[in-house]
Amino acid sequence: MESMQAQDATVDAVFALSGSALLRDHAWPLQQALIAIWPWLLSDVGAGVHPLKLVPGVGREALLSGRTRLIVRAQAHRYEALAGAVGSQVDVEGHTLQLGSTHQRVLQPHATLYAYRVASTCTDESEFMEVVQAELADLGIAGERVCGKRQSLQMDDREVTTFSMMLHGLVPEQSLRLQQRGLGPHRLLGCGLFVPHKSAAAVGV
Repeated sequence: MESMQAQDATVDAVFALSGSALLRDHAWPLQQALIAIWPWLLSDVGAGVHPLKLVPGVGREALLSGRTRLIVRAQAHRYEALAGAVGSQVDVEGHTLQLGSTHQRVLQPHATLYAYRVASTCTDESEFMEVVQAELADLGIAGERVCGKRQSLQMDDREVTTFSMMLHGLVPEQSLRLQQRGLGPHRLLGCGLFVPHKSAAAVGV
């Protein structure tokens, strides 16, 4: 039983990343580039790609910090396949990225979790929260919910509305379940993926 649980555990594969710049709205082309390396990302439940942290600014392009990491969330048994891509180069709309060394990060229960963006078909915050409340209820997840900044990203030929979100007061089992399952669609675009956070103030960032 323990070995089966280990196989099904969800982990983050954290890659060092080399490159000079990226489009700020790069989630869709990045998804396409990574699917070319790991086609199974499309079919694996819970697989996702965390948003890349870029140098702040207002231009169409953003510099890539030396501390930027590519983080792919997947089941633990996929880690070997992920690590096999170390050294690969990916083209993200004309911007070349190289995957460097990687390590595995096991999910840990934290009382406060934050998602930079959760995708929704709703553009109104109150309607969005109603949908979220229902999804969280289906997952058996309580805790206090705070909706943050509304944003958007480009997906192929259409725009996707997203909101940042924080939950706090989570018990360990619910915290892990939310990290494993996420909320809403478009995990490979960096949506619905929760990470631990120390401050509720981050929801407005």
